[in-house]
Amino acid sequence: MGINFDSMETKGYSREDNYIRAKKKVEAIKGFYWHLIIYIAINGFITGSSVISNMADGANFISSIWDISTFFTWVPWGLGLLIHGLIVFDAFTFLLGRGWEQRKMKELMDKDSNDINSL
Repeated sequence: MGINFDSMETKGYSREDNYIRAKKKVEAIKGFYWHLIIYIAINGFITGSSVISNMADGANFISSIWDISTFFTWVPWGLGLLIHGLIVFDAFTFLLGRGWEQRKMKELMDKDSNDINSL
């Protein structure tokens, strides 16, 4: 079951290039979801261990949950996860505008082509 490149729409790139770009995007999204799963699993384990330990020391459940050490990994790692998600899902395009990547690639390719032609 191969990929039919003839049915892919292009924007100045070959169909194979579009396929490679799409594949990289899917891999980046998959990487983000793995990051999210690991984040939840590890932080859930740490939180559960912390709550159990605090309750064993005589604290009640509510104070165990709201203990600052419970959030020690959730918050900084969560900020990193948020940034990872914003990058993967192109949330930063508002800074550079849509199509910036394609325009920049074309500019660099044209410059490279001109440099080679001037030799």
